[in-house]
Amino acid sequence: MITVTAQNHDPDNFFETSDHVKIKYKISGKGEACIYVPGGPGQGYSSFELLGGSALEKNMKMIYMDQRGSGESEKSENYHLDAMVQDIEELRQHLKLKKIFLLAHSFGGIIAVNYAKKYPQHTKGLVLANITLHFLNNESVKEQIEYGNSLLKQPNKAVPEDSLSAELSKISVALRKKRIGYKFLTEDIETIKQMDKIDSLHPRIIDFGMAVISKPKEFPEYYTDYAPITKNIHVPVLIITGKKDKAVGTKHYKTFQFPDQKVVSIDGGHLLYYEKNREFVDMVWHFINKHQ
Repeated sequence: MITVTAQNHDPDNFFETSDHVKIKYKISGKGEACIYVPGGPGQGYSSFELLGGSALEKNMKMIYMDQRGSGESEKSENYHLDAMVQDIEELRQHLKLKKIFLLAHSFGGIIAVNYAKKYPQHTKGLVLANITLHFLNNESVKEQIEYGNSLLKQPNKAVPEDSLSAELSKISVALRKKRIGYKFLTEDIETIKQMDKIDSLHPRIIDFGMAVISKPKEFPEYYTDYAPITKNIHVPVLIITGKKDKAVGTKHYKTFQFPDQKVVSIDGGHLLYYEKNREFVDMVWHFINKHQ
């Protein structure tokens, strides 16, 4: 195992990519090197680190990274998937690490899985926590609509597939008016208050996320179904799913076909790393120890 000590890094913990974008990163802990890939899109790493992710550092060298156009990293003119994958690879090279684990949350799964597909020789394993491999796919959106209707105490009706996103938007507006929009992520409002508190203390840009969400035709690769490529990714994979995760859907993980995968289902929502921290951390440590 190659170890990297913090004092060997740039003092301000930024590195510059080959296309001249400054990327913010942070390293903490000792053990196997693991790069965290945030969700969002464009969430930044602070909320994961400060809401329980840092507990992993007792047995792992956690490498937190704000994607270009996110958190404290610089904006870019290129937010395509290839660039996001290459940023992870260039950080690996910058830190002189031969092989790495990747831990991805939510939307970050798309980026992490595509990294493993392109760079299997540098990927020791994947930890995929509450991820999607098909952003805003119809089945997950249908589940969200059904759940939203149940929260609003209104009947569920058949919705044509080309109207699903519009229907979900309408339901989301109604849920926000009742101040229960957070329930797609968690059943506990206190979790959201903690996330909001951390976000307010760590100002961040959301350029990447806004680009992906507001310009889907410009970034079709983020709306592609990547579940079919999983059968060709031959690295160890730990899939952590929440039995009540309405943000990516409770059944989406069943479409994954990694040859070497283990699925752990935890009784919780989309933010298991915080709400079920002990269970989450133990599962990750066990997987890392097995495959180091």
